[in-house]
Amino acid sequence: MQPLFSRLLRRSSLLRHHLLNPNPNPNLSHLHLLRSFSSSSVPDSDIRKYAGYFVLLLGCGAATYYSFPFPADAKHKRAQIFKYAPLPDDLHTVSNWSGTHEVATRVFLQPESIPDLEKLVKEANEKKQRIRPVGSGLSPNGIGLSRLGMVNLALMDKVLEVNKEAKTVRVQAGIRVSQLVDALKEHGLTLQNFASIREQQIGGIVQVGAHGTGAKLPPIDEQVISMKIVTPAKGTIEVSKEKNPELFYLARCGLGALGVVAEVTLQCVERHELVEHTFVSNADEIKKNHKKWLGENKHIKYLWIPYTDTVVVVKCNTFSKRKSPKLTSKYTKDEAIQHVRNLYQESLAKYRVQPAADEPNINELSFTELRDKLIALDPLNKDHVMKVNKAEAEYWKKSEGYRVGWSDEILGFDCGGQQWVSETCFPTGSLAKPNTKDLEYIEELMKLIEKEDVPAPAPIEQRWTARSKSPMSIASSPHEDDIFSWVGIIMYLPTMDVRQRKDITEEFFHYRHLTQSSLWDHYCAFEHWAKIEVPKDKEELAELQDRLRKRFPVDAFNKARKELDPNRILSNAKLDKLFPLLESPQ
Repeated sequence: MQPLFSRLLRRSSLLRHHLLNPNPNPNLSHLHLLRSFSSSSVPDSDIRKYAGYFVLLLGCGAATYYSFPFPADAKHKRAQIFKYAPLPDDLHTVSNWSGTHEVATRVFLQPESIPDLEKLVKEANEKKQRIRPVGSGLSPNGIGLSRLGMVNLALMDKVLEVNKEAKTVRVQAGIRVSQLVDALKEHGLTLQNFASIREQQIGGIVQVGAHGTGAKLPPIDEQVISMKIVTPAKGTIEVSKEKNPELFYLARCGLGALGVVAEVTLQCVERHELVEHTFVSNADEIKKNHKKWLGENKHIKYLWIPYTDTVVVVKCNTFSKRKSPKLTSKYTKDEAIQHVRNLYQESLAKYRVQPAADEPNINELSFTELRDKLIALDPLNKDHVMKVNKAEAEYWKKSEGYRVGWSDEILGFDCGGQQWVSETCFPTGSLAKPNTKDLEYIEELMKLIEKEDVPAPAPIEQRWTARSKSPMSIASSPHEDDIFSWVGIIMYLPTMDVRQRKDITEEFFHYRHLTQSSLWDHYCAFEHWAKIEVPKDKEELAELQDRLRKRFPVDAFNKARKELDPNRILSNAKLDKLFPLLESPQ
């Protein structure tokens, strides 16, 4: 350390000279340098003071550098999204699917069994080392990420037991939805409902209260009938409606904060085919038919297209051969997408953009891929986005028709590429008496977009679910017949250009803020746990904390956190800010 300090001192002396003498003579000796300092009008006390500050700064920097000996290529090693094994031994960088949230950590644990998991959790608790549970990294807000450490159950992905008579399945929490659905096929079973994609781990999809669509179908946490969670303070606990029901309902949508979900038993249904009917409507027609459609259809969603009068309606019901619809469409897929291709080629010429040499043939691109490329040309130009939206409306008009398939195939939805998302959930009456709040919300949102000239891309997706009995669910309600509407706004990130992504991000948060200030309180709307973003402003954060406290049993949730995870090893900065505890961990 002494030689290093001497070198730093010598360098600081030279730097002092350069600061005081902008045009130094490189041939001056150290003696001449010292004489020049002493003859300067700057007091010696000031010289010594600032030199001391500079030496201290250099010393701190050197000490930091030598205290953390990262390998030369450590920062370039990245964990693969959705494929965590094998991982590098030094530094793991984990990003969510949209690349909007990313952390680097040296602690990324992957147990292969419950005993392994129990050992890891116990050791982490003793060391007070955070190991935040993280699933497939899909959450748009990165709710499972923590730079201080994470635990992932990707290697615990087995189906443990299938009860065909009771229609239940017990699985390890690391299994993905797609894996589970494939495994259930041979037993003639499937899950009751699905989110838009299938890559979530079961432990993650239930913990954040994910959902599908259908006013008679609850969020996915309601499919859980028992759980096995590994807690830091009390070890492995099995909870169900019969065993510790209060904790069961709280932990069923527990945001990964009450224990690492190790096993889950789910209620399944018989595997079934659905017939999907997609057609284009408008706001007036929807107002006339909305109540009837909600009650008649097993699954239904609306895709609203800003700056147009087009609303895409997608209905799904159990397929019956006796009532088999005509499956032929007026246009082929190629004909439906051709005008979008034409717009893309026209836009390339307008913006004088030359396609990359390795870009795939335009005829091989899907509609969502073409939309991404179109938006990337000028993503924040409202007039350009309007043209893209009108092209999307025309695409859906030419894509009207029916299709039949298994429920796990039909209920999926191509969401497009990377994107920012804000999804809110709010009550909209009961199934017997739905109110008009869901349509009023959309009507106000569309007016807001046009008034503020928001370059809002399509679609604004609207879905419905029944209530959940999990108190931390966004759709929680004590009333069995209550229904909830879920509305998602988006902005795509169709480019890897850092500056452009930054500009889109700023515009998205402006868009989100407009909806928040104009709509959320009036409609009692709250953001999906996988999409909620924590404000940086202290006053805004305090307002959010107060708002959450009025809607959810925050005291009961924090009490359970203190009992089961007193050192907060399963938490992260996001949860600590959303649900602050009075006492800090020791």
